[in-house]
Amino acid sequence: MNFITRIKQSSRELLLFATAALALGMAFSMVDATFNNFLNDKFALTGFQRSFLEFPRELPGFLVVFVSAALWFFCSRRLSVVAMILSAAGSVLIGFASSNYGVMLVWLFTFSVGNHLFMPLASTIGMELAREGQDGRRLGQLNSIRNFAAILGSFSVVLGFKYLGFTFQHTFAISAVLLSVAAVLLFMMKPEPVVEKRGFLQLHKEYRLYYILNVISGARKQLFITFAPWVLVSVLKQPTQIMATLFTIGGVIGILFQPLLGWAIDKLGERTVLASEAVILVFVCFGYGFAKFLLPADTAFLVVCACFLIDQMIFSVGMARATYMKKIAIQPDHIQPALTAAVTIDHVFSITAALVGGVIWNAFGFQYVFLLGMGIAVINFFTALRVKLPQKATN
Repeated sequence: MNFITRIKQSSRELLLFATAALALGMAFSMVDATFNNFLNDKFALTGFQRSFLEFPRELPGFLVVFVSAALWFFCSRRLSVVAMILSAAGSVLIGFASSNYGVMLVWLFTFSVGNHLFMPLASTIGMELAREGQDGRRLGQLNSIRNFAAILGSFSVVLGFKYLGFTFQHTFAISAVLLSVAAVLLFMMKPEPVVEKRGFLQLHKEYRLYYILNVISGARKQLFITFAPWVLVSVLKQPTQIMATLFTIGGVIGILFQPLLGWAIDKLGERTVLASEAVILVFVCFGYGFAKFLLPADTAFLVVCACFLIDQMIFSVGMARATYMKKIAIQPDHIQPALTAAVTIDHVFSITAALVGGVIWNAFGFQYVFLLGMGIAVINFFTALRVKLPQKATN
């Protein structure tokens, strides 16, 4: 294969993957923007029931390393097709076959298996399509496409519910169609050689601080994914259009904020960025938990919306944990196993945090969930202060 042919083939593969990223980004965004309102309207869940739902939703994140190993005979591009098919099936079944809460959990698990299975594949395929030494640039470009797609998805939900008479079934059906389109586009990509995967976690004591950071991240992440939108939907009684609008605004801000955050990580260092995130989280938790009791209703709503947007932005601080791991890696081949182990560790504690938070919400009130979040943020702050880079990484 000559140079010109390789360039053309690479361009074709990149175009297919970028278009697939646009389709799946819109699909997942539409589900995210409507799911909490769907739960509230169809099942009228309590805080505890809402928290329990995170178990089947997040369990695939824990299982993904083992599922990937079990499907070792699929290359990453073909495995991504399987992921899209599972998510498409889960989406349409949630919308049209959720006769009761228990059945819906089965379809949610199916959808989530596909979603979590694709998460590591997105980076793997993206780096396969990058020129030598430009992995980060390529991943940044693809993430920007998915961010833009998320905005389109959320905006479509706003327009659909406000002007086109959308129901929840419409959004889940459209999401399934978009995921099916993504599956076709990914299948059209040329499969790469299969490399056998190992299904066990590889942990190294030298990286224990990195693992601890991911334990804290998992707990913090799930409290906000589960309960922050639930404050808006269940406590403040906000409709689907408000949630979709917030996701849209957050997506626009994210396009501008993520490059700035990357610059801050490079210039200020991981310790400063991670510690700053923890300080911000203390105030965000306070706003979520106590704005309703301390402020007039309209002002409380605006404060909670601001907290929601700030929270969306600082989720990107996960980049700092990844760059920290790369800098402390003793050997280059330790990086990917450590990142994979971190996903599993993250999800173990995110599931636990959601269940504990649900018990607290049900027994004491939603504000105490965010008191727990403040405690986690304080622990995160002191853990971040322990971050130190080897001399070679600081030169």
